[in-house]
Amino acid sequence: MVESRVEYRKAIDFLTGEGQQFETEYCVINGVNSLVYKNAPKNLKEYFELTAGNSDNSDKTFIVFENRRYTYAEIMQLARQFAASLLSDYFVAKGDRVAIAMRNNPEWIVAYMGALLVGAVVVPMNAWWTGDELKYGLEDSDAKVVVCDLQRATRILPYADEMELSLVVVADQELTEETVRFDDLLAVHFDASIPSILVDPEDDATIMYTSGSTGHPKGAVSTHRAVLSAIMSWCLMGSARELAENQKSAETPYPPAALLTVPLFHVTGSHSLFLQSMLVGQKLVMMTRWDAKVAAQLIERERITFFNGVPTMSAELQVVVDSGQYDVSSISNISSGGAARPPEQVKKIIETFGYSLATTGYGLTETNALGCVIWGEDYEQRSRSVGRVVPAVTEIKVIDSTGRSLDAGEAGEICVKTPANVRGYWNSPEATSEAFIDGWFHTGDVGYLDKEGFLFIVDRIKDIIIRGGENISCLEVEAAIYEHPSVEEAVVFGMPDERLGEVVGAVVVLRPEKQLARESLEDFLAMTLAAFKVPAHIWFQQKKLPRIASGKISKRDVKEKYLVSLV
Repeated sequence: MVESRVEYRKAIDFLTGEGQQFETEYCVINGVNSLVYKNAPKNLKEYFELTAGNSDNSDKTFIVFENRRYTYAEIMQLARQFAASLLSDYFVAKGDRVAIAMRNNPEWIVAYMGALLVGAVVVPMNAWWTGDELKYGLEDSDAKVVVCDLQRATRILPYADEMELSLVVVADQELTEETVRFDDLLAVHFDASIPSILVDPEDDATIMYTSGSTGHPKGAVSTHRAVLSAIMSWCLMGSARELAENQKSAETPYPPAALLTVPLFHVTGSHSLFLQSMLVGQKLVMMTRWDAKVAAQLIERERITFFNGVPTMSAELQVVVDSGQYDVSSISNISSGGAARPPEQVKKIIETFGYSLATTGYGLTETNALGCVIWGEDYEQRSRSVGRVVPAVTEIKVIDSTGRSLDAGEAGEICVKTPANVRGYWNSPEATSEAFIDGWFHTGDVGYLDKEGFLFIVDRIKDIIIRGGENISCLEVEAAIYEHPSVEEAVVFGMPDERLGEVVGAVVVLRPEKQLARESLEDFLAMTLAAFKVPAHIWFQQKKLPRIASGKISKRDVKEKYLVSLV
């Protein structure tokens, strides 16, 4: 594997060299000298023209959603029509905010592209938010127009007038006199062309709200350069792998096709899947909600080659595939992100799909999902790692509480420097100055780099359990619980304790028809964990653990539920 890494590094050096597609150069961004891609598109408008407007892609299938199919050329034309509507019907100017609040559907992508074509700033809203949460996001971003589906429209309508907010609704029927149907707008502008609006690489492109554990979410503001830097980096990585392994995409038995299992309002959905698909002419098959059996059916029917979702999704898919009912032989990459796969899951995924297919990574909203990636034998041998830094414009360091860079093996806060970093938080200068220092984003994640540059996440700073002065990693205890063959799901968190300050609490969901006594689980954990790490409180529940929109377990909701039992 070391030899293949050497070839991979050589490929990176070649592809980023002078005159090559991914040539790099330095430029000053927000006062920081940063390494960037010299030949990257200047903005996302230009990116859309180069990809969706490319004659090589125009007739390829771009979006598949239920019984609808769209080519790249068709989606591009619909985006032009929506752009024309924003200009002439709503007088949207460069820099105005256009919000999108709906579940995954083709109109989400059309609205995103159309808004960026006119230089507006796209605000993807969490489709799981309540009316009050949506109101906060729309007020905070000062959105002028919101494109929403019927369910979100009913939540927004009560306060739309007082906010002077224009609603464009994706629905088959009229909702109220105050709303306009999305299809009706497009029909008026059937012959629209791309508006001629100048957009700079450092102009704002998106505001994506982060799901904080307390208080209101913060709006992470990305520039056009930031989003494109992430996409270019992933493309460079893929090209380097092909070059190092002497492979060509054309030799694969199936054309590229990705299954969109995660929400488009998260960076994994919008960047890793939607936007990255455009660069390679990939087919994107949409799911509105996760169902492992439906996913397996779509993989078989559409010959999906790329699967990416949170670890729970790939684990559930693996169980369905093992039943032997579906042909998923087209998959050439099964990836995960958003949370670490427990080592036992990694083993099972590799057994089902083969080690060359399994991939995971590390990135955040604030880095536009860019960070680290690991795959193949490296992943098999280091199942707890999230990989090495994605080349070529990203750096990662680990620091202590004084800001000193730590040596290999020493755990501290993970910091990321890349032109893909957001420029800051919307309307939050104090939070921006705390998180972004000299071009480095301070993630709040605790981890360490080994001697070969592989990153290992230990925990979130705020999630570490401090028991009588001893730090305990929630992820470590969760991984140990997952090793038990009867366990399907587990979540670990700190519980208040009068004597020790905090003790470990755990909620466990067992596999169907499995039984497990608390004492048996404690004995099992004691074989691999120090005594102080074994949970002092263990609850078993039959119902699956609640999740947030990205698919991660909602630790806050679980903790609040079981805190009551200690009162």
